[in-house]
Amino acid sequence: MTAVAPDVADETSAAYQRLEEQLNWYDSKAELNQGWYRRLKVLQLVAAAVVPVAAGQSAPAWVTGGLGALIVVVEGIQQLFQLQPNWSTYRSTCEALKHEKFLYLSRAGHYASATRPEALLAERVEGLVSQEHASWSSAQEEAGAGER
Repeated sequence: MTAVAPDVADETSAAYQRLEEQLNWYDSKAELNQGWYRRLKVLQLVAAAVVPVAAGQSAPAWVTGGLGALIVVVEGIQQLFQLQPNWSTYRSTCEALKHEKFLYLSRAGHYASATRPEALLAERVEGLVSQEHASWSSAQEEAGAGER
């Protein structure tokens, strides 16, 4: 096994592979939540804009009532799945992981003087992931407490 020079990042290390996996996961989940949030918000806005038009055109009550119900259901879905907060949290964690990746590959910041940069990377990646998970768990507990 060949040793990696201290000033060269080991992109095959378990810590680096974990970083890449987490980066990809948070990036895809941020995009997924953002996409669903925006689609549902546009649907909600269109339905809300059509209500007064339908009422002004003397549309049947089931049309205006159905649009109102659609607005409520879409809002409920957004709240239930926490699309906007998840999008924001996942994006924030993804950007923090990108920052760590850049510092690690550049051997800058904390990694410049680290005797074991891969170990430091592992600790910092797990710290970011654990922090996000703790925030998520806390938010779920608060949401559950509000339902009781």
